[in-house]
Amino acid sequence: MYAVIKTGGKQYRVQAGDLLVVEKLDGEPGAEVAFGEVLMLGEGETVTVGAPLVEGAVVTGALLETRKGEKVKIFKKIRRQGYRRTRGHRQTESVVRVTSVAGGGKEIKWDGVIDLTPR
Repeated sequence: MYAVIKTGGKQYRVQAGDLLVVEKLDGEPGAEVAFGEVLMLGEGETVTVGAPLVEGAVVTGALLETRKGEKVKIFKKIRRQGYRRTRGHRQTESVVRVTSVAGGGKEIKWDGVIDLTPR
């Protein structure tokens, strides 16, 4: 079973056991997070599309770490004027292990072990 969730202004297709990198979430490593904005549930040929959300569906996961992402360079230049500026930015992101997908009277759980060792 898979689900399409919305968090941080983006949509992700997830299933139990997936490792997900999303915008920063509040909480300590090891904390449980729940994504209530489930847009779609699917299993094989059967697909449930919400209008706009699927009622009673929830995706839960464990917060593994909060870190900074890759550096993005910002370079500004005006030609023939001697104007050059370079800046950098690193967005904070959270790493989540999806532990269960529940909805439509079913619940699929991941039976692995959560490892909190950072990247």
